[in-house]
Amino acid sequence: MEAADFDASADHYVYVLECADDSLYTGYTTDVERRVAEHNAGDGAKYTRGRTPVEVIHVETFDTKSAAMSREYEVKQLSRAAKKRLVGWG
Repeated sequence: MEAADFDASADHYVYVLECADDSLYTGYTTDVERRVAEHNAGDGAKYTRGRTPVEVIHVETFDTKSAAMSREYEVKQLSRAAKKRLVGWG
């Protein structure tokens, strides 16, 4: 995904990454490009360290942090199969 794919009017994002080991990681941020760069630099979540490079495969936009954090929790509770359906992989 490119920066142009993100809703510029939104302030909060939930994203799903595909890691180098084919695992999926879900997170929250206010700046997707910066956050992905942090993950790839080894400064992101502990989970993604050693699983780089990571690639954004899904982004959802929200107007409030609360809504985004609630959605992040929901996505993190999904099974791998459900996450794959969410991102359009099956």
